[in-house]
Amino acid sequence: MSDGSKCDLTRLQLMFGPGKTIALQDPSYPAYVDSSVISGQTNGFDPASSQYGNIVYMPCNPANGFFPDLHAAEKADLIFFCSPNNPTGNAATRAQLTELVAFAKRTGAIIIYDAAYAIYIDRADCPKTIYEIEGAAEVAIETCSFSKYAGFTGVRLGWTVVPEALRYADGAPVIADWNRIMTTCFNGASNVAQAGGLACVQPAGLAAMRDLVTFYKGNAKIIYDALAALGLAVYGGTDAPYVWVHFPGQKSWDVFTRLLEEANVVTTPGSGFGPAGEGFVRISSFGHREDVEEAVKRLVRVLGSK
Repeated sequence: MSDGSKCDLTRLQLMFGPGKTIALQDPSYPAYVDSSVISGQTNGFDPASSQYGNIVYMPCNPANGFFPDLHAAEKADLIFFCSPNNPTGNAATRAQLTELVAFAKRTGAIIIYDAAYAIYIDRADCPKTIYEIEGAAEVAIETCSFSKYAGFTGVRLGWTVVPEALRYADGAPVIADWNRIMTTCFNGASNVAQAGGLACVQPAGLAAMRDLVTFYKGNAKIIYDALAALGLAVYGGTDAPYVWVHFPGQKSWDVFTRLLEEANVVTTPGSGFGPAGEGFVRISSFGHREDVEEAVKRLVRVLGSK
């Protein structure tokens, strides 16, 4: 166990060291880029493209079904992949993850697979773990946490799986380096956090987590249905707690500002998740039902008026 997937992402960067080429979904969880910058993987920022050097940004958008063209990552050492994705809410299918694993095996890249929202997946053709794919144990590290399962964001408890079959090009086991990093940088999750985690995996805890997820997915459906009824291009909200809304021709921050000032509703500008997020906003379903219903009324009033 660890103190959360975000911390483990930083430790993974530390383990692999500087000078590696990183590939990632665009848009994606900002910690992938931030941990790369902190660990010295990047070589400068280009304001014109909003991209860091030495990072391969793989656009994920409605045109490609939110699954990237992997050929852009031919020379990548590490591939960060999140399913269901934050912020788009898209869950990769079995066929897509099979393609990803096959690509990594061919190129020698290691996949850092973020399964933080796996509990939200309902579709049978979308794996909840990359290890459902044959051969994934030879190319992938998977990280997850209780943050989105049981509201542990401040408690900090998660886990990372480093298979014994995962090897460097010289045949050395990756898990040996991971063990060294963890025992050097981390003394273990607190007893309080571990007790909470153990409670979560007992029958009553599992039932409570599933009820919580069902509730937030109900919130997401309310948001999705209301905005789709306005004729907006809406994505996500099915296998994830986020609704991804497209505003073609508009800047994410402009949409954010308008919704904040006219509807008094806080969203998240899509550009904060990467260049391909421009023109989108993310709406979270985390909240009380009455607050979500009130927010939707305000959004419909503002967005339906123009």
